[in-house]
Order: sequence, then structure tokens, then C-alpha cells
Amino acid sequence: MGQSDAVEYFNINDQPSSPRVHGTKKVSILPLIFLIFYEVSGGPFGVEDSVKTAGPLLALLGFLVFPIIWSVPEALITAEMGTVFPENCGYVVWVSSALGPYWGFEQVWMKWLSGVTDNALYPVLFLDYLKSGIPALGDGLPRAFAALALTFVLTFMNYRGLTIVGWAAVLLGIFSLLPFVVMGLVSLPKLEPSRWLVLNLGEVDWNLYLNTLFWNLNYWDSISTLAGEVDNPKKTLPKALFYALILVVFGYFFPFLVGTGAIPLDRDLWTDGYFSGIAKVLGGVWLSWCIQGVAAMSNMGMFVAEMSSDSFQLLGMAERGMLPEFFAKRSCYGTPLIGIIFSASGVVLLSWLSFRDIVAAENFLYCFGMIMEFIAFVWLRIQYPAASRPYKIPTGTPCLKYAEKKRLMKFSTSAELSDLHGPEQESVDSLPE
Repeated sequence: MGQSDAVEYFNINDQPSSPRVHGTKKVSILPLIFLIFYEVSGGPFGVEDSVKTAGPLLALLGFLVFPIIWSVPEALITAEMGTVFPENCGYVVWVSSALGPYWGFEQVWMKWLSGVTDNALYPVLFLDYLKSGIPALGDGLPRAFAALALTFVLTFMNYRGLTIVGWAAVLLGIFSLLPFVVMGLVSLPKLEPSRWLVLNLGEVDWNLYLNTLFWNLNYWDSISTLAGEVDNPKKTLPKALFYALILVVFGYFFPFLVGTGAIPLDRDLWTDGYFSGIAKVLGGVWLSWCIQGVAAMSNMGMFVAEMSSDSFQLLGMAERGMLPEFFAKRSCYGTPLIGIIFSASGVVLLSWLSFRDIVAAENFLYCFGMIMEFIAFVWLRIQYPAASRPYKIPTGTPCLKYAEKKRLMKFSTSAELSDLHGPEQESVDSLPE
């Protein structure tokens, strides 16, 4: 499959990160931030079930604590490994380099199927937000044709270029968040902080609650399959992940504060689309329509961002010799032509599944892939401790070293213990730190 046993660490300052079409532009930091935003979140749509299943307090805490437990480590690993391997193969080459081509091949299809399965949701959710205004889109042939037409239009956008997709994500992201800022302003006189503290552990559906958190806060690693298309990934990728993390947490937490604090709690109403109902109560019909509109647009943003990652992953694998050469074919716009066709076909084939089936399937596939990535990260740190890492997660004991240097705490050693740096410890010194 074109893989050697040795790890290839590229110096991104001396050589191109990925073969490119002449004249195509690389992605700058602002579009990259919003591409990550749409890979992970897209706004507070689909999170309403967390209030229904766990109540306001756990919903608010979940979207503050879970990012620290899960999103931050995943984003940090993506930042480090994405700058070590700034190519479109992304997490596939991490796993292949650490664990060999077999597990790399397993990673390929687990992650690609997870992404395509996730992408099958968005045309369905888009139509769900529109069917209240256009009842014909509720079911039957009109809905099927509308889903196919939407998939075609968004796929064509991916074909036209990643820079177009990136700047479209910026515009969609701004428009998606603005109505919630307005909703927050008009809600100020009605906020009651005591509503945020409602908790009843006996009524918590822990399975659905945790599933909702996980589904809405994962996929940080997806941007790694676009690393070869990023302008100066050594600096741009870590910064974009940091700012995107802030944007994602704000995009969830702020609407939750407004929705749970300004409206009396009725947990049965907290289902998909309830933010538009809250907007109607707080600001009127016009604000409700704005929320419905940006919810639909958000699904468009998530679709094009996810398809970019899925299709460039296939291209990167072909550049690595892990797929037939025709997968590396680029269009005149620099986009992965065959990868886009394959990814769009997968979306159409999987779109018949129900929402719950899709979420369950993609979470299983995604978890498997992430386990492989964490193992690969640790293994490469152990086996290649001195390898060049343009961005490196600050692990170790920096706080204790700082405390010792500044004499904030007292440190001492026992005279009865042998010297770590003596002759008898040469074998220990040879181990990586």
C-alpha cells in the first residue's frame, strides 16, 4: 500500500505539504476557523434534547465541562499531529506511521464512513426546518427530490473550490450566530438566573444526554485531512483550532443561557427546533423565522465542510499510495473530483436511515477511530521523542519546574538514593523524556 515502516516527518518550511494544482489558493486562518466550526458544531441546533433529558443545570454544565474533557484533548492532538504531517491524509497517516498499514487501512474506512454517515443527516435536517413553512417537503416524492437537489447543489459548491467553501462557511457562520445575539439582547429583562439551577437527577436520561453532548462536540480531527490545503499550517492550524474551540463553546452556551433563563421550563418542549419557539416568545414571529432560516443554513455549512474533509481524505490517501491513483485526480479548481463523487454517493445511499440510526452508527465508528488516534499519538511520542514537532502539546511537569525555579515550594532528595545521572544510570538516561 505504499507505506514504509519508518515514520516520515516533513519540514513544512522546506517542501510543499501536498501536491497541488498550479494557481489554486490555500486556506487562510479565518475560513479555517469557520470550517472547523462547521465540522464540529454549526450552532446550537440539535442540542435541545440535552435540556429535555437532563434539565437546565446539567445541560449548561455539560457544554462547559465536556469540551474540557473531550474537545480540548482532541483539538490539541489534532494541532500537534496536523503540523507534524501537514498533508491531506490526516489522521490516516498518523495511525499508519505508528501502528502500521493494516490499522491505517482500518482507520481509513472507519473515519470515512463516519463522516459520510454524519453528512447524510444534513439534507434531512435542512428539510425538517423548512417543512413547517412548506408542508410539501414533509414526505413523499417532493421531499426526496428536494434532498437530491440540495445534495447536488452543495456538492457542486465543493467541486468549485475549497476557498469558496471556506468563505461561504464564514458568511454562514456569522449569519447563523447573529439572531442568537439579538435574542440574547431582547431576553435581558426576562432572565431569571434561578431557572439555570433546576436539577432532578432522578429524571435524567443519561444515555441520550451523553450521546447528545458527544455528537455535538466531536470531529475536531476532521480538519486534519485538509492540512495540505492550509496556508502555513505550522502556525495557522493550532491558532484556528484554538479560536474555533472558543466559538463552538460560545455558540452552544450562550443560547442555552438565554433559552433556559428567559422562558419558564417545560422539558417536553425542548426538542429539535425549539429555539425558534423561544425566539417567537421573546422577539416575535420575525425572530422565529430568522432562527429557522439560520438553522437551515447551518446544515448547509456542516454539509460542505464535512464533504470537504471526506473527499480530501480520499485524495490524500491516493497521494500516499493507499488508494488507486485515480482518487488523486484534481479538478481544474484543485478539488478532489473522484473523492467528491464517492462522498456524495455515500450520502445519497445513507440518507434513508433514521436520525437515531445515523447518530448511533456514526458515534460507534467515530469512537473506534478516535481510540486509534490517541494510541498513535502516544506511540509516536514514545518512539520518536526528538522528532520535529512545529506545534507540541505542553506535556510534562512545567508547573512543578516553575515552582521549583521560583522557590514557591521546597524540593529535596534523599541522600540514600542513587544518583540518577551516575554511571550506573546510563541506560535510564537513554530513554525518552
